[in-house]
Amino acid sequence: MTVTDQIHIIVVGAGFAGLTAAIEGVRHGHKVTLLESFPEVKALGDIISFGANAGRIFQRWPGVEKQFDEICIQSKGLLFKDYRGNNLIYQDWDKEPFYGKNFNGHRGEMHQIIYQHAIDVGVDIKLGCRVVDYFEDDKEAGVIANGMRYTGDVVLAADGVRSKGREIVLGYEDKPKSSGYAIFRTWFPSGELATNPLTKFMCENGDYHCGWLGPDIHFLAATTKGGKDFSWVCTHKDDADIEESWSTPGKIEDVRKVLEGWEPAVQAIIDATPSDYLVDWKLVYRDPVPTWVSPKARIALIGDAAHPFLPTSIQGASQAMEDGATIAVTLELAGKSNVTQALRAFEAIRYGRVRAAQLTGESTRDKWHKADFDNLLNSPEKIKLPREEWLLAHDAEKHAYAVYEETVAKLNAAA
Repeated sequence: MTVTDQIHIIVVGAGFAGLTAAIEGVRHGHKVTLLESFPEVKALGDIISFGANAGRIFQRWPGVEKQFDEICIQSKGLLFKDYRGNNLIYQDWDKEPFYGKNFNGHRGEMHQIIYQHAIDVGVDIKLGCRVVDYFEDDKEAGVIANGMRYTGDVVLAADGVRSKGREIVLGYEDKPKSSGYAIFRTWFPSGELATNPLTKFMCENGDYHCGWLGPDIHFLAATTKGGKDFSWVCTHKDDADIEESWSTPGKIEDVRKVLEGWEPAVQAIIDATPSDYLVDWKLVYRDPVPTWVSPKARIALIGDAAHPFLPTSIQGASQAMEDGATIAVTLELAGKSNVTQALRAFEAIRYGRVRAAQLTGESTRDKWHKADFDNLLNSPEKIKLPREEWLLAHDAEKHAYAVYEETVAKLNAAA
């Protein structure tokens, strides 16, 4: 491929969606410019989970899997307990179908590895570039950032749930709204918990994963790095306004109110949590949009900008990565003269699958939060985490190659 034949992709946002689209874009022969509003990349955050469907994308990136293995959670399963402290069921990963390798670890640490890999493969990353507007015509698309115009053949808006790109795609400004739920989340050294008789079971034999379920609340905790680091997340009802800020420093006293009356081990975890490590994260909701592609089909929404997920799906980041892997293929197959066809095909290939994956978050949340807790010990199988072949065994790259021509034919027939 000559330089004049290369498709120039502008990616907005250096989260997992944007970095995957950028890396996969380079892998498939495209030129990629990535714009990120933050002036530097820091290892912030807490736990993030990638299913096997994302794992096989990581495994195609030389050196990344080995680096992840050194920092990711190596637990063998997930113990479910109820809020009173009763053991419900242990979900043993080794006794379930194997669809591929999962990667679960610290969001910031994993992000830095991927960010460095993007630089290593040649992605042109520009930090401190805050995009304030998108534009397109029949021949190109671009953005305005820091008073400058950046133009390319296509723009991928990977700038999250508050994406400015949604305005040009939808033709109006839509505001995020509260999902009715929020999450307290944190990550800290497990030293104190490793010596407490109530909690040392999670720290003394390597990595461990445990989840407590209660009425309209669930509390998931995990150790990693051989039990040395501890993280927990608590999803609970919260109807607070999210107009001004949806991620703020959390207060330990607020966590105690939410989990009042829960078993002593949970209370011990709360007591050991450093207050300055706690985040109060309001779960933002958006109605499914009719399209992810702009009127002239040169701008596409990907990741949370297109389809925010509930954490209980454990698929938000994985589906964002599938977006990037898919669009890199459709652009390759379409070629520079047919990029609008590539974006429409990307949407057609992804839309139904993404919506089905989103719904798993709602179904899992409801079966955990609305369980019959007085009788749950009699049927604990009901609360096991779904691990379905259609979701986890999927290979986005192979699938895009397999269905592209058929998808384009259907789009042309419907035009």
